[in-house]
Amino acid sequence: MNGFARLPEPPYYAVIFSSLRNGDDDAGYAAAAERMLELAAQQPGYLGAESVRGADGFGITVSYWESEAAIGAWKHHAEHAATRAHGRKHWYEHFELRVAKVTRAYGKPSRSRGA
Repeated sequence: MNGFARLPEPPYYAVIFSSLRNGDDDAGYAAAAERMLELAAQQPGYLGAESVRGADGFGITVSYWESEAAIGAWKHHAEHAATRAHGRKHWYEHFELRVAKVTRAYGKPSRSRGA
């Protein structure tokens, strides 16, 4: 994933997943991360995502959702739940998840995005 998510006007919700990878099974992790983004994009209420990871293994992924109900449905999706459980056991040294309601958003669009 690269770049900014294209989002509607607020309100909407953000799920902020901050993590520190342990360095084990980089290929398996990358494949699972790609699959989760593909699968999330198919879920009702999904709006987009933004993700970065540094060379030190610290990363942040923010996924955006229309509602708390959509977030709950994603949390309970069987494949997502299984991948989360695997990740907790095998891929992460530490992680934190936060859910926030976005009530205001603004920025400076780049010229390449039709500003």
